[in-house]
Amino acid sequence: MRVLLVHPSALMYSELFLRLEPLGLERVAGAVRDAGHQVRIIDLQTHTVGELDREVARFRPDTVGFSLNYLANVPEVIDLAHRMKRLRPAPYVFVGGHSVSFIAQHVLAQAGGAIDAVLRGEGEVAAPLLLAALPDRAAHEVPGAVTVTGTGPGAPGMLASIDAPLPARDLLRRRRQYFIGVLDPAASVEFARGCPWDCSFCSAWTFYGRSYRRASPEAAADDLARVPEPGVFIVDDVAFIRPEHGDAIAAELERRNIRKQYYLETRADVLLRNQEVFQRWRRLGLAYMFLGMEALDAEGLELLRKRVSPDDNFRALEVARRLGVAVAINLIVDPQWDTERFRLVRRWALEVPEIVHLSVMTPYPGTEIWYTESRKLTSLDYRLFDIQHAVLPTKLPLAEFYRELVKTQAVINRKHLGVAALAKTARIVGRHLRHGQTNFVRMLWKFHRTYNAQRQLADHSRPVRYELPQPRHVALAPRDRRQLYIHTAAQRGVV
Repeated sequence: MRVLLVHPSALMYSELFLRLEPLGLERVAGAVRDAGHQVRIIDLQTHTVGELDREVARFRPDTVGFSLNYLANVPEVIDLAHRMKRLRPAPYVFVGGHSVSFIAQHVLAQAGGAIDAVLRGEGEVAAPLLLAALPDRAAHEVPGAVTVTGTGPGAPGMLASIDAPLPARDLLRRRRQYFIGVLDPAASVEFARGCPWDCSFCSAWTFYGRSYRRASPEAAADDLARVPEPGVFIVDDVAFIRPEHGDAIAAELERRNIRKQYYLETRADVLLRNQEVFQRWRRLGLAYMFLGMEALDAEGLELLRKRVSPDDNFRALEVARRLGVAVAINLIVDPQWDTERFRLVRRWALEVPEIVHLSVMTPYPGTEIWYTESRKLTSLDYRLFDIQHAVLPTKLPLAEFYRELVKTQAVINRKHLGVAALAKTARIVGRHLRHGQTNFVRMLWKFHRTYNAQRQLADHSRPVRYELPQPRHVALAPRDRRQLYIHTAAQRGVV
């Protein structure tokens, strides 16, 4: 069977700071190819819709699968599904991914017949099963599948080991267009999957049922050995939760003399607890770290259920500085912030050497706050659910909220991007240009075109064709939270 897999276009945040290779889709492609099918990938982050059309005309796929990890891409994918269904013969169209797993029935209904199936859960398991069922018209019998003819029995299947399938990296034709910050170009790798914490604003733990699985050191090193890019983003939700795992992978990379520059995400308490591991990885090439502080005060951290203290966060920053690792911090903006709160955050962000990113608090399906947040959503437009728009009531008038948000981002931006940053990063820029890499250089000049208060405000006035379901607010007891899981407790691994 000929299978075309499609990743939708970039979101607002990705227009500036990063463009990541679609690792999840590559792994699904690897699983489908291992099952004996012909597979191709089109990534609309790096290709145009016209190029997608030409690929469809050449390849004539029997099935087209769309990745839907982000809510903001739902309208685009539904429109593309309709585009595929106008072909003769029309391919079978399915979608899968993180975000759509929580609202599968709703998206299927909104697509009006353009989408034949939504696969909930891990695509590496579900996609080959779906393709095997199609000749017998038995897609509705695949666990986790939601189809126009019925819903598959039981919970979605879950990989016993994340060592396989290997990502089909060879199917991406424009690999040099993927980057994150100064790592240009950069590949993505996965050492572990899932998160054992239960932050109220996050859906990683609800998707995986608080499970946590680790790749074997040999498999992790095998994958890295196949990566041609000098930069690597480790996509784990929290890197090196278990120090022995991080040490074992490091030892394998040292034995094989694999050297890269690394960017990873972790938590303050993990960094504090496992400093020796991060120090070892610093020697291996760890250069950049994303630290999700989320809030500066204890009240904000408790509201988000981060299970860390402000002191832990600030001590973690000191550890990263001693290690010589550049840190990007994320803070979550509550729509109830006033001008004074924005001013205080600006002042703090200018006092610390780290890069500070702001994301707007957004209740997503699959998160606990989707159910418990008592403030009524001001919009159900999928396109605004990108953590850069306010979908909850703002204390300031909306136009003023966006002015303060962009003003704060712009002040932070001047520390690290633009002309001043160019002087600091001249050597890096020169190296990129010598190798024909322009992703990071272009980023330096795009801030005001991307982050623009007028643009963000105008986005609320666009005609809306597809909307999220209205959340039903309930109080969730700890035991009730398990009802949010996509993968069930019976499938869970151990940390």
